[in-house]
Order: sequence, then structure tokens, then C-alpha cells
Amino acid sequence: MSKSDYYEILGVSRDASEAEIKKAYRRVAMKNHPDRNPDNKEAEDKFKEANEAFEVLSDSEKRARYDQFGHAGVEGQTSQGHADFGDIFGDIFGDIFGGGRGGSRSRVAKGADLRYNLELSLEEAVKGKTAKIRIPSTVNCDACNGSGAKPGTTPVDCSTCNGVGQVRMQQGFFSVQQTCPSCHGAGKLIKDPCPNCRGQGFVEETKTLSVKVPAGVDTGDRIRLTGEGQAGPRGGPPGDLYVEMHVQPHQIFQRDGRDLHCEIPISFVDAAIGGELEVPTLDGRVKLKIPAETQTGKLFRLRSKGVTSIRGGSAGDLLCRVVMETPVNLTNRQKELLEEFQEIYESQGKRQSPKRFSWFDGVKKFVDGLRA
Repeated sequence: MSKSDYYEILGVSRDASEAEIKKAYRRVAMKNHPDRNPDNKEAEDKFKEANEAFEVLSDSEKRARYDQFGHAGVEGQTSQGHADFGDIFGDIFGDIFGGGRGGSRSRVAKGADLRYNLELSLEEAVKGKTAKIRIPSTVNCDACNGSGAKPGTTPVDCSTCNGVGQVRMQQGFFSVQQTCPSCHGAGKLIKDPCPNCRGQGFVEETKTLSVKVPAGVDTGDRIRLTGEGQAGPRGGPPGDLYVEMHVQPHQIFQRDGRDLHCEIPISFVDAAIGGELEVPTLDGRVKLKIPAETQTGKLFRLRSKGVTSIRGGSAGDLLCRVVMETPVNLTNRQKELLEEFQEIYESQGKRQSPKRFSWFDGVKKFVDGLRA
């Protein structure tokens, strides 16, 4: 009787990646596992077929022979469904239970990463700077070179896991690996701890670092300083330090990506007959011409007066929104002149205030409609 195609058994295409094959096998195997399907001969057969298919397709050499010659290319090289459940499922679920196929010697763990919040003014964020920061951290103990053991002694292999750092537990057909409860995965035990670091392998200290902040950073951007984090346990490599930028609010400008925004108060006279103002930018003052009959809220764009992003590209713009300021503390003479102006202004009516009169006309029609 001819065998089923291995790719069809797992339900994957012939160009499936190793990860896709592993994922498909896990799905089929879990569905048809004998523990889940007692006394089910059909499920048992599918489970064995899945094991055999996975054994071939997960091995690059066997898979290449199978792709070229079919079942004849791998005849006699498969376990015919009697695979080592511990090996296969340990490889599949290694990321969950902390172990892989066959187990491995424990590896030295990396130290924890640190984060530092760096406060910057808008000018510093736009132009860049070199900042000095002080951070509390841990470094490898010089006395024991980070081993945690008293000078002249060394840690010994854990007798529970024989130095592997993991123990294998059998659960029915499954064989899973878990972190060793005695050494907590280190694989080593310290019989005589270092008096300087009390067996920790590291000591606390405060260090000063120089951080070069590139121009154009914004809130949320991070700079990684490799190896400036916490010391690794048992002499392991240190973690990294992430310096996160926090740009403080500015009294004049608000930043929006590459662009800057600001509000500029103008007088009634400048708005009516026009004028010229000095506008601040991060590079100094520039002249801004206000045309006659400018309305409050109008935006003026100053090209390339914004920010050049750290990610490159051209500089953004400065967007100036003019706001007409109502004069206060008027003298009697000023009031007289304004009253005289008002009389002349009202006589011109709709020609000089088209928006105002059109709005009142709309209000009148709306009210008249309600009364009808």
C-alpha cells in the first residue's frame, strides 16, 4: 500500500519553511496524540504518520532526498512512527518549558537592561548635545571576577542537574525540561561565597557616562549604550542602558514631527492695514510681512525653519498663527477715535465686514424660520 505524501500529512506546501513545518506538526500531533485519543486506532495511525513526516521534513538532508526521490529516498531512515517523544516534543516545546532537544549545558545569563530618562530642552533636542548622566548600577566584583565564589575557590557543578541547569521530567509520552530547583538554572553552586559581594558576583556603584545626543531627537527616541546595564550573574556579560529622550515644553514653540508651531499676537492696526513683525525662530529672528486685511487665525509658513529629523530628510517648517489682540487700558482720546471709526465703519456695512453681516443675516433667517 502506498504511503501518503509527507507534505499532505502535515498540511503544508512543498516550499514550507522549517518553522511552518514545526507549527503544522505540532497541530497534527497534539490533535491525534494517544493520550487525547485513547483506543482510537485511526488517531494513533495519524499520529505515527505525522511523526514520520516531521522526522524527514525537519531534517534538511532527508528532506532533500525525499523531494528528489520520494519515499524511496528515505526508505529505512525513519523510525516508522516510533520516534523518541521526549526529543521531538522537547524540541517543539522547548521555548515554553525552557529546554530544547537533548538538553544543553547552562549558558551564562546576560545582565538586566536599564533605562534612563533624559530631560532635554527643545533647543537641545533640535541641535543635539553631549550630556553627562549619573546612574546607579552593578558591576562585576573585582575580588571574585564575577563568579560569586571566595577568591581561591570556584563554584561546583550542581548535583541535582549535573551542571546542566535543567532537569528532565517525564509526563506520560511527554518529556519536558524545567529549570533546576537547586541552582535555578545556573548549573553551579557556590559553597564558599565571596565576602566582598556576598556571593552575588557583582557590587553596586554609581557611574558617570557621557551620552552624545544627535540633533533632531524627539520624545520617545532612545539611545542604546551597549554593556552599560546591570552586571550579568556569575560573571555573565552586562546588559545595556537605554537612554530615553523627554523633550520639555517650550514657552513659544510646539513641535509636531518636523514642523514647529507658534502663535503671534498682532494689533488691530497691523491686521487692518498690514505691517512687518520680527518672528523668533530657533536660528534667530526673521522678518514676517503681515499683509493688509489679515484675519485672526491665519497661518504663515516659514519654509525650512522647523526641525531636521534624526532620521534624515529636509528640515520642516515653522507655522505662525496670527492672533489679533484687543487693546486694553485705552485712553479717553483713543476711545474717542475708535468711536469715530466705528461710526464710519458701520456706514460702510457689508462692504467692509462681509463675514460679520452674512453671519447676522443667517441668524436672522434662522430665527424667522423658528417663528414661522
